[in-house]
Amino acid sequence: MLLLALLLACSAATLAQTARKPSGYDARPGAGADPAPPATGPDALPRIDDRAQFMQLARVYNAGTPLEMPHLIFVIDRRNDARIYYINTPRFALHEQFVRRQRLLPGMDKATLNAQYRDPQRRFLFGTVSWQRDLPGYTYEFWEGDQLTAALLRQTDQVVHASFGPAIRFKTNSTQHEQVARATGLPFVTQEALLREQRFLPLNTGRAEGRLRIVRSAAQLRTLTPRDIPVLDEVPIALAPVAGLVTQRPSTLLSHVNLLAKGWGIPNVYLRDAQTALRAYDGRWVALEVTHNNYTVTPLAGPPRTPASGAATPPPRPVAGALPRPDLSVTALKPLAALRARDSRHCGVKAANLGTLKVALPPAARVPDGFCIPFSHYQAMMTRLQVPQRLATLQRRPGFDRDPEVRRAALATLRAEIADAAPDPAFRQALEAQWQGQLEGAGVFVRSSSNSEDLPGFSGAGLYTTVPNVTRGDALAKAVQTVWASVFNFEAYEARAAAGLGQDAVAMAVLVQRAAPSDSAGVMITRDPFDAARRHVTYLSAKRGLGIRVVEGKRQAEQVMYSSWSKAVQVLSHSAEDTQLVASAGGGVREVPITGSRQVLTDARIARLAKVGVTIKQALGGVDQDIEWAVVGDEVLILQSRPYVEGKGR
Repeated sequence: MLLLALLLACSAATLAQTARKPSGYDARPGAGADPAPPATGPDALPRIDDRAQFMQLARVYNAGTPLEMPHLIFVIDRRNDARIYYINTPRFALHEQFVRRQRLLPGMDKATLNAQYRDPQRRFLFGTVSWQRDLPGYTYEFWEGDQLTAALLRQTDQVVHASFGPAIRFKTNSTQHEQVARATGLPFVTQEALLREQRFLPLNTGRAEGRLRIVRSAAQLRTLTPRDIPVLDEVPIALAPVAGLVTQRPSTLLSHVNLLAKGWGIPNVYLRDAQTALRAYDGRWVALEVTHNNYTVTPLAGPPRTPASGAATPPPRPVAGALPRPDLSVTALKPLAALRARDSRHCGVKAANLGTLKVALPPAARVPDGFCIPFSHYQAMMTRLQVPQRLATLQRRPGFDRDPEVRRAALATLRAEIADAAPDPAFRQALEAQWQGQLEGAGVFVRSSSNSEDLPGFSGAGLYTTVPNVTRGDALAKAVQTVWASVFNFEAYEARAAAGLGQDAVAMAVLVQRAAPSDSAGVMITRDPFDAARRHVTYLSAKRGLGIRVVEGKRQAEQVMYSSWSKAVQVLSHSAEDTQLVASAGGGVREVPITGSRQVLTDARIARLAKVGVTIKQALGGVDQDIEWAVVGDEVLILQSRPYVEGKGR
């Protein structure tokens, strides 16, 4: 139970425990704070009348940065006339330390300490007062796992307001706290509301040199090169490699572009009103540095010494090792239930992982049925169309290596020729027979399972095309060829070049999977994405309908954190969507308005999804996973699981 008190001592940095938490954040007492001066003054005060008294007892996290947060801890002794102690926090990092030092409860053991967070009849209330600069104003709060009751909250509110001079409000740290606050009728501020006011969020730390470009149109987006640092209004659906990334609208942490930025190892930061704040640097060569608590933009005298602007091969951030060599000896279309990890040699990691999970997950969750089209069929089509020779010719074309628009146009032509080619009659017959025989001709999603995605260090997230809800036999072969052709998507080609992966080593297997008419869908990570040490935390993002919009990341999803230790749900954001995507009876998808509540997930479903995530992690070798899931009725479906890519700040 020491850790309970420890986290509460750090709970003034609750935003740092969630979306504000920087990578590598240390939860030990005092970690994350600036070095404190030697503690002076009294051990505690019975009241705080002004900011000077507050700062006399406060410890400051991230001083002098956009994430600066002064805080102090307090104890209310309910058996001693509800006496409050505002504690000298540089001197006492933990409530427990103060209680022991003051001999308020001699001989306090772990069970007694635990009761101070769980028992409605507890003797002590352990809380924190913080100055929220983005509010601005003071808040008081409790550890997110505190089993707070309405009676305890009312008592705390009365005592705090009677002894704390400046205006102050209750801050909720979990959905349970929100429910209690609503029951009391007391004014409160949510963690999600504070996050909305946040002006800065480091999505991936690091340093980059490049040309800062304020991007205001899709046409400008197409002209970005690996030497550019774009400042975008919002996260795009797809993005070729760049030197660094700044966005001025909040996005889903697990959008494909944010995952790609992690894989590329580039600095990536959300900055409110970034296009206005950085307007003076537009078109200039700069150094962008993003740390866990700040960012800087420093003008450079000229361009850095790297390949010429537009080169298809920027300074590589190579993936460890070469791409897995595909096994082309297997030609049979293989049901997911027959696939295991070893089958990644001919069906790719995505399909092999799903095959493993199809056996390991029931009854907790289910993988929709499907089958794999092995690498050999892709290779046969590429050979028949002489694609390797044609690609080599393209790469020798004047301007291809240095002009991204030349590459974009040439690759688009190659993709169209692959997608529109007449399918092999025998393959088409086998494909339709498998679809009808195994999946009863149901609507399917046709997805990539290449040897250049879902790899440790290179997720390939969003690089290749998915064809949703294919319902006709004559469209199925075309959908497969569209996925094959997506090997030559411009963003995919550029990302492989940036990672030092050979273009001629790529092979594409295809996953044909029964469509799931999901009520809600999303992504989860089996650990805190901001702190690898917090492995008891699961991060989830969710939207109503099909999950396509979650991974696109253009508008914020519902984002939550769940702790298997505290059992608390912390809401980071609510979904910003007004519409949802649903499968269309005639094939494809359509957009419909969202009616009723905007809440996507209940606490019970969040806990259930997190438990499924732990099972998936165990089934796939104990490696933290980035998981795509869906919910249909009361059933949890798993659509994909890949190793979670760590940020590689430079």
